[in-house]
Amino acid sequence: MTKRLSRRVFLGAGLAGLALPAWANAPETSLRPVLRPGGGAAKATVATKAPVPGAADLIQAARLDGQVAFAVADAGSGLMLEARDGSVAQPPASVSKAITALYALDNLGSGHRFVTRLIATGPVQGGVLNGDLVLAGGGDPTLDTNALAEMARKLKAAGVREVRGDFKVWGGALPQIHEIDRDQPDHVGYNPAISGISLNYNRVYFEWKRASNGWRVTMDARSNKYRPEVSVTKMRVVNRALPVYTYDEKFDEDHWTVASKALGKGGSRWLPVRQPEKYAGEVFRTLARAQGIVLRQPQVTRSRPGGTALVSQASPELQVILRDMLKYSNNLTAEMVGLAATVKRKGRASSLRDSGGEMSRWAATALGMGQARLVDHSGLGEESRLTAQDMAQALVKARSAGLLRSILKKIDMRHDNGKVNKGHPIKVYAKTGTLNFVSGLAGYMVAPDGTELAFAIFAADQGARAKIKRGDRERPQGARSWNKRAKQLQQKLIERWGELYGT
Repeated sequence: MTKRLSRRVFLGAGLAGLALPAWANAPETSLRPVLRPGGGAAKATVATKAPVPGAADLIQAARLDGQVAFAVADAGSGLMLEARDGSVAQPPASVSKAITALYALDNLGSGHRFVTRLIATGPVQGGVLNGDLVLAGGGDPTLDTNALAEMARKLKAAGVREVRGDFKVWGGALPQIHEIDRDQPDHVGYNPAISGISLNYNRVYFEWKRASNGWRVTMDARSNKYRPEVSVTKMRVVNRALPVYTYDEKFDEDHWTVASKALGKGGSRWLPVRQPEKYAGEVFRTLARAQGIVLRQPQVTRSRPGGTALVSQASPELQVILRDMLKYSNNLTAEMVGLAATVKRKGRASSLRDSGGEMSRWAATALGMGQARLVDHSGLGEESRLTAQDMAQALVKARSAGLLRSILKKIDMRHDNGKVNKGHPIKVYAKTGTLNFVSGLAGYMVAPDGTELAFAIFAADQGARAKIKRGDRERPQGARSWNKRAKQLQQKLIERWGELYGT
């Protein structure tokens, strides 16, 4: 408890007052001279060392339309070493999840656990619940089918054999949001609905196999142990080539169609769920029936349930959740923990934009990110903006507070042929960010001599993004090669900084 509180106090107050060099006029070129062959006593040593390439030359060679901005600073002192357009606001994509992690840690605490409960609104006598049973979400982004199966087992172990009232599901711990970003294609699994209850990241598993008279399709909430089929989300195969998917909401159900000419012999994919409470309720009802407990059809309730908690299912600690979020870049996790932090901070969160705005204000105060403009917590939203200079400054302050560095993903450096270079002398721990024609990387690099630098690199071709049709956003023409070149540039810049400031 002491460790958590001290970190929150330091991040909320101490970080705001941490003295750092003024960066209003950060140098556009390196503070150290380029190594060149020279005379004097060191002639024999330096004559074999090629000049360090200039940042502008590397950017030009990358052939990236749009704008590239970066900032790099000494991670210990905060001294700005080099920047290019460091004060220009750019789309951060998933790099913003690093800010979300700090926001959640400060407002919820690293040891926070989200709890899902089964609540009885009446007494349990002789194994009979004389009242309603409510599955009450607590904002747990990690809840999966295995956890619901464990809750059903615990309910039976608690002595419940029969429920005479209704079965209800409550997701009001967080606001009900139909999708993270309305500009994304309907079918992408990374853009589901948000609620205080989330099952399997609010995704359903669609599988199809060729049959004698067409295709056999299933929709289920599978895990590594269970495969309960669901009916709240439905799929119909239609004889067409395009569009591949269509979506419609009917009778509080998700109705999908898929083009027959796109199916081939068989396959599968995760699709987003837009009815989180009904989805979780249907799956729990199936799992309870396997324990001999028959429940009525689930009803969604908007009223906070009162009564006795018969079963509680806790998530892993927040720090573990955030580590996985940064590693796998899960959008729903970012949005749920960000919303939960806002609810804890303000008492409520009305929308993603409202919560993103609150996180931006917090970032300005706690991290000195005066130009942060975030419309969500995942970076999926088109309008979010960060500057490289603000991001690098935030990383320096987070390191001083002992936060973030330990939960960032290790980023592989690569050979020119694209294969991982396990022996590369520079180590990188950072958060990536990728959208179509947007690529970001921000974190820490450890140079060959042990020098640690904090850096942020943002590249975006917003003109190319503006031309993408909504239905083509999953794989627009030219985006893959652009993003590949952007990632190659990131490594070249990191290697440049390692040679200049860490050898």
